[in-house]
This record gives sequence, structure tokens and C-alpha cells, in this order.
Amino acid sequence: MSREPAPVRVALFTNNYLPFCGGVTISVETLRRGLEDRGHEAWVFAPRLAGAVVAPRVVRYPSIPAATYPEFALAVPWSSAAAHVVRTTPFDVFHAHHPFLLGPAAARFARAARRPLVFTYHTRYEKYAHYVPLTRPLVEAAALGLSARFAARADAVLAPSAVVRDELRGRGVTVPIAVVPTGVDLARFRPGDRAAARRALGLDAAQPLLLYVGRLDREKSVDRLLHAFDRMVATVPQARLLVVGQGKEAAALRRLAGGLAAAARVTFLGVREHAALPVCYQAADLFLFASETETQGLVLAEAAACGLPAVAVDAPGCAEVVRDGETGVLTKRDALADAAVGLLLDADRRAGMAQRARRHAEREFDVGLQVARTLAVYRAVARKAAR
Repeated sequence: MSREPAPVRVALFTNNYLPFCGGVTISVETLRRGLEDRGHEAWVFAPRLAGAVVAPRVVRYPSIPAATYPEFALAVPWSSAAAHVVRTTPFDVFHAHHPFLLGPAAARFARAARRPLVFTYHTRYEKYAHYVPLTRPLVEAAALGLSARFAARADAVLAPSAVVRDELRGRGVTVPIAVVPTGVDLARFRPGDRAAARRALGLDAAQPLLLYVGRLDREKSVDRLLHAFDRMVATVPQARLLVVGQGKEAAALRRLAGGLAAAARVTFLGVREHAALPVCYQAADLFLFASETETQGLVLAEAAACGLPAVAVDAPGCAEVVRDGETGVLTKRDALADAAVGLLLDADRRAGMAQRARRHAEREFDVGLQVARTLAVYRAVARKAAR
């Protein structure tokens, strides 16, 4: 009889973690919880943040606030406590979630312990150049070069989408690359009673409801959504837009919304715990998304899991989540309003898309698939390192 594979002990190094809210945080926490639920041991090495809850197997590095984004903490990548944990814990794999700060720390520990290093390429780092107070072309070039070099030195790379894998190959990364989208808890993110969801949120049961969930930061292009919604209301005057999230641009976006003709029809709900998001998706008729900086677009996968069709800008990372014409609509950035109005006015088409979106999520974004695919990479690099 074949024996069950031995449990894996992994060290996850991330610059983003709870209570900071964002896609990388959700991805890391989803993976950690999925591994632990299946009998593996996952440690998280992350920056120290105000309000962070002390938790088993979470090691915090000293940190300082980021000058251009005070809510984000920059880890100081040297810690005697972290070094002690690594020295005394026989990790099988080190898994870096960034190519800077705690990513290189993971690489140093992996080399010293003669253990493999896995790297997840979560972010289009060049799209975040505006957060660095230097010349933008210089920062973009440095981000592309640094991230590709770090990927090339790992034993394996996880890419959230095929387009990211192909971009890394085009930049000369030759190590094994596995496409592993961040998973969604399909038992929690699922279709629900729309009327009950709206009652829970204090919203009108009859009004067409559009939804955005995500950070309110420049790279997410939420301003484009607000302008598109303003144009939509001329055709669908009863429509309402619900904006869920927080970020550096929150105050500016509220001011922008306040100056629109449709100002009274825009509601900013603020940030919500990830576990509380399903009710938002379940209440909506349509999900709107304008970001062109995604590697996957996790909120699009969550919307699909809840049976919510999406209208999104046709950009890398989104097309593998939204199947154009099947589970939603991909459109040009200046055509968001027309695409959304067309779908809002066609209830039968939306209903068909809702069913197909849920089926697509079940096939591609179940958290169990993320864990299984990641474990396969861990075991492959561990076997290679043991030869």
C-alpha cells in the first residue's frame, strides 16, 4: 500500500499581512488556513502592525510606516526572534511572497538551511511606481529587473495567472513556473438571498445595485468607475453604486463622488472584514471593476463565486477570471458605462451569466485547488533538493 505523503512545514514570508487588508494578505491567509486545515504546518513571517492579534506560528518583524502610504508597514528585514524560529524549526520549504524586504530574508534563510525557495509573483510592481518618490521610469525599470532576478533565483515560481507566467518567461525566467490562482472559500462565498442581503446592508430591495470591492488607491482606477456610474444614471436613474473598501484615495474619491450628478446614489460602505464581504456580493446585480494593474483580480473571483456577473476593463489578469460574454463583460476603459447599462437592462442575460460564473469559480478558484497545486510545487522542489 502507498503511504500518504508526509505533512509539509512551510515558512511564508510576506510584507503584507493582517490586519492590513489587500489581495496579498488574503492570498497568504487563504493559503495558510488551507494548509493548516489539511494537516500541514504553516508559519507566517510578517511586519509588526498596530492592532495585530498575537497568533500561533505568526512571527512579526520590526517595521516602520511607509512614508507614502502610512497604513502600510515596511518590515525591517532583520530579526533575532525570526532567526531563532528558523534555526530551531525544520522547515521543508521557504515561500517568499515579495521580491524585496522579507523576500530576500526568506532567500537567505533558505540558502543557509539548504532548503528550497518558492516565490509567488503577486503584483505588477512596476504599476506601483507612484508610491516611490523617485523618477517613475527609473522606478518601473528597477521594479521589473528586481522582481525578474528574484524569480530567476527561486527554485520555483507561482504565478496567479497564465499571463503573468508568460510575462516572466518573456523576461528570461527559466525556473519552473506553476499557474496557481488564489483560491476562494466557496462555502462562504456563494450565491445567496438578494433581498435578505440588502436588508442586512440597509439597502432598497428594488433598486438596481452595482458594486465595487477593493482598495481605494490610485492603481485601482475607482475614479473611472465613478464617472462611468454617473453616465449610467442618465439611462438607469434608479441605479445605486456601493463602494466597499478603504485606501489612500478614499477622501478624494468621496469628494469626487460628491460633485457628480449621481452623488446621492453613491454609497461608500468603508472597509469590511473579509469574512463579511459575501453579503455585499449577494446583494448586488452587477460588479464593476476598472483596474488595469491586476495579476489575477481576486475580487472578480469572489464575485463569480457568489454568482455575480462582472463588467471589467479588458486588461491582463482579468480575462482569466471574467469570461467575456459568458460570466461577464470585458470592455474598453471608456465603454464601462455602456456595457454595464446593457447588462443591467437584460435580466435574463445576467441570470445566465450568474450561473456560469459560479460554475467557473467551482472549476478554477476553489481554495482546495490552490492548496493542492501549491503543495505539488512544494513537494517537487523538496524532492529535487533532496537528490
